[in-house]
Amino acid sequence: MPVTGQRVVRRALGRRLTKLRVANGKSRREVAEAKLGISEPTLHRIETGKVPVTGANVRALCWLYGADQSVTDALAEMALGTSREEWWDGSPVIPDWFKLYVGLEASASKICTYDGEIIPGEFQTEQYALAVFGAEQPTDDESVHRHVKLRMQRQRALLARGPKLVTVLGENALTRVVGGKSVLDGQIEHLRRTAKRDNVDIRVLPFAIGAHAAMAGAFRILDFDDPDDPDVVYLESHVGALYLEEEHEVAEYRRVFDLVSHASVPLEQFT
Repeated sequence: MPVTGQRVVRRALGRRLTKLRVANGKSRREVAEAKLGISEPTLHRIETGKVPVTGANVRALCWLYGADQSVTDALAEMALGTSREEWWDGSPVIPDWFKLYVGLEASASKICTYDGEIIPGEFQTEQYALAVFGAEQPTDDESVHRHVKLRMQRQRALLARGPKLVTVLGENALTRVVGGKSVLDGQIEHLRRTAKRDNVDIRVLPFAIGAHAAMAGAFRILDFDDPDDPDVVYLESHVGALYLEEEHEVAEYRRVFDLVSHASVPLEQFT
């Protein structure tokens, strides 16, 4: 899958430049002392994907690191994407901490999701989403409709791209009467139709299972084809998100997901 979204491109480019620097045996201070016009704090921001990067700076760094021409040209081309906006980057409705996730989602080859309380956004009907956002913001109809419009746009983009989507839902997500019985019935029927897609696997963790490995809460694991882009665990709260990239962190969440996945049943068997 292509790397998409300025925040994700910055992240990917930063990793590649860091890898070149480390392979060349240089510290950030040594790079700053090489008189390339790149200070140590600026290099740190570049390598951690915090800022857009110019092609000139990329070429200067590649020269210092002894990268060959093909690598230099590829990374300089990549730098163009560090300031190129996608549809979500300019949206005032989407908080900055979530824009990174949308970009990661748009680049992932596989997304594994566990949620025990709610149908994930990529599978929500418009009426279900209205009920969810309405419960969160009961006095702001305008904001609710803006959020729902963007959720539907994100959903269409994701489903059209076709990454592998593996989702385990807690039974509660299918029984809580969000928006009323007709809305919930419509949502479940939408899940049934969506689950027929070749790239979608929706499963249910029944109440009868009792205690299970994911009782700490919802999470997502995003996989990427490029080995230079590490897989990510995404954890969300009302005020921000946590992105986990360390191998042992991702491995632990994979272990938990495998446990709940094995304990679950296919949606068609449950409904």
